[in-house]
Amino acid sequence: MLDILAVTSPIFLIIAIGYIAVYRNIVPQTVARGMGAFVINFALPCLLMRTVIAHDINKVFNTNYLLAYGSGSLIVFALGYFFARLIAKKSQQNAALQGMGMSVSNSGFIGYPIVLQLLGPTAGIALALCFMIENLVITPLALILGDSAQAEGANRWQILRKTFARLARNPIIGAIVIGLSISISGITLPGPIFSVIDMLASASGPVALFVIGGGLVGLKLHGLRFDMARIVFGKLLLHPLIIFVLLGLVPDLDPLMKIAAVSFACAPMFSVYPIYGQRYGHEGMGSASLMAATSLSFITISTALWLLDTTAVFGPLP
Repeated sequence: MLDILAVTSPIFLIIAIGYIAVYRNIVPQTVARGMGAFVINFALPCLLMRTVIAHDINKVFNTNYLLAYGSGSLIVFALGYFFARLIAKKSQQNAALQGMGMSVSNSGFIGYPIVLQLLGPTAGIALALCFMIENLVITPLALILGDSAQAEGANRWQILRKTFARLARNPIIGAIVIGLSISISGITLPGPIFSVIDMLASASGPVALFVIGGGLVGLKLHGLRFDMARIVFGKLLLHPLIIFVLLGLVPDLDPLMKIAAVSFACAPMFSVYPIYGQRYGHEGMGSASLMAATSLSFITISTALWLLDTTAVFGPLP
């Protein structure tokens, strides 16, 4: 267990440093948001581009991984959506948000730094695959359901067009496409250009963790206890558990990739979750869920990694 804590503790200590820095106004929250924009628009795209360029195209497009992680995420999304819609009697927009919160991990800001320490270069491949599921499947599905709640007929087609147009402008998707194009073409980037990509990519982990901590300042755990508890339970426990079960049905997948998949699924929901909540008038639910999930994830991630290590169900951790 001490070995696991040696991996997870630094991650959450940097998050704590980010929180303290913003709380004490050493780093203003507006500056922390700017740092987050840097990570999303430059550092993470460069990380993905570097990963895709450096690895064989067949490893990047790992269909078994995509099938297991994608199916598991869709199952969790559906469970969250239909429970909120049919049993809790929530609106379609609220239900879509709950499904999204349970099934979209903070892969880039929390999942990647942990998996990188555990598995090394494998983390970059798994991150690219997780981003494909999150940005091309789950998030568009949630937005389509949420935006179409009050739309009819032609308006729904317009919503679809806007959703996919937004995807086309996503720097994460653009980086994966550019990386794949370079890898397939066999082009070798000039040394200075690759060095720039490498330097920006290396900044993604620590800066992202600092931003997560700063983003928690001002979030409040109030009201909406049952909705918050349901979302946090779905994200921190149900999502990794279902991914774990489905990975057991994929015998040909590299054990390291299986460990990576469970580790990414253990991460709390992505940091912009409250922004999507604000989009539909449920920012309180989004903020409270993010705060609770991020705080509790130190315990759940450490426990999950300890269980994977002691049971060695996918093989021993490196």
